[in-house]
Amino acid sequence: MFPEISPSGAPQPFLPLLAPSPLAPFTNTSAPKLSGLCVLNFTVAESLMTSTSIDCWSVFAPLLANVICCPQLEATLAILIGQSSKETNVLALNGTISRHCLSDIEQILVGQGANNNLKQICSIRSSNLTEASCPVKYVSEFESTVDTSKLLGACEKIDPVRECCDPVCQNAILEAATQISLKTSDILSMDGSHVLPEHSTKVNDCKSIVLRWLASKLGPSHAKEVLRGLSNCNVNKVCPLVFPDMIHVAKGCGNGISNRTACCTAMESYVSHLQKQSFITNLQALDCAASLGMKLRRSNITTDVYNLCHISLKDFSLQEVGCLLPSLPSDATFDRSSGISFLCDLNDNIPAPWPNQTQMPASSCNKTIKIPALPAATSAHNGLYCDDAVLIVLLASSMLLSMLL
Repeated sequence: MFPEISPSGAPQPFLPLLAPSPLAPFTNTSAPKLSGLCVLNFTVAESLMTSTSIDCWSVFAPLLANVICCPQLEATLAILIGQSSKETNVLALNGTISRHCLSDIEQILVGQGANNNLKQICSIRSSNLTEASCPVKYVSEFESTVDTSKLLGACEKIDPVRECCDPVCQNAILEAATQISLKTSDILSMDGSHVLPEHSTKVNDCKSIVLRWLASKLGPSHAKEVLRGLSNCNVNKVCPLVFPDMIHVAKGCGNGISNRTACCTAMESYVSHLQKQSFITNLQALDCAASLGMKLRRSNITTDVYNLCHISLKDFSLQEVGCLLPSLPSDATFDRSSGISFLCDLNDNIPAPWPNQTQMPASSCNKTIKIPALPAATSAHNGLYCDDAVLIVLLASSMLLSMLL
């Protein structure tokens, strides 16, 4: 039923047959049982909550967690609190209310088809809805401390590509977070090189306050675009894969590779374990290729085994459909006839770059890197990718369930 995809095979379009699928949560939703004790206004972000439910759909949530589901959930939490601050004047919830609100949010999302284990999948706790260690939580105090015009000017509209390389909004958020973190502190004269660890934690907690304030000024849909764009800068910097022990690869490919077949068999077996973990973006694949390459070098493998064994970037992502996700923010979508779908970049049969001894993980900000599947230098193409290589992959849930068993 699924196309056979080998590490050396060319990418094939994937369009599964549409089988009857259990999509009842999206077509016959029931009212969730809410606590009645949460102060958040869910109605104002109703569309946002629906998008989050689809992004974190039951079966896909663990597979799309790092790229789509968790960034969307975190943005939703910030926007809900930010919007409620218009009425409450508070940019954080207290401990008791935060527990009720997180439970209510989970009830609403699960009722619309989301995974019922989102708190664990995305490492979300009720404390994430409070001010944590940040000393400022009231809107009035925030606005009297921060240059809000400067902050809003830097973040009201961001270019999701340029912002990651030239962090205008991120720098403004850091500046604002640092200002409010020092509100009740006696370390006003500290420079960045002497900040105590506890103060660094406080600044990070205050960044959440800043994001919520921004969300209150931008509106749910606009705020989502900004917050997802900012989160993607961090998402694409890190390889999310866990690399298992590579002793078998070291044995098969070490000492100058005396047996190419044995080496590539060991290499392909190793990569097959990576392909079962999650979907990743094309930029994450670059980082994963560089990270694995450096680990292989440290295992005394000096030959370019990527080229020898025809390992490409897509070999680092979930391989049931041979898919790398776009590096710009994207969402899953729901259609009553076709089910859940999301964007895949199938122009990804690009050889994985073998690192030299001193090479750092690849970055999209490195102008020497030319990969067709990566986004253009500006957002002028409205989220499209070079060579028009974006394809919508339609996945029927019953087929996916059988695939994962």
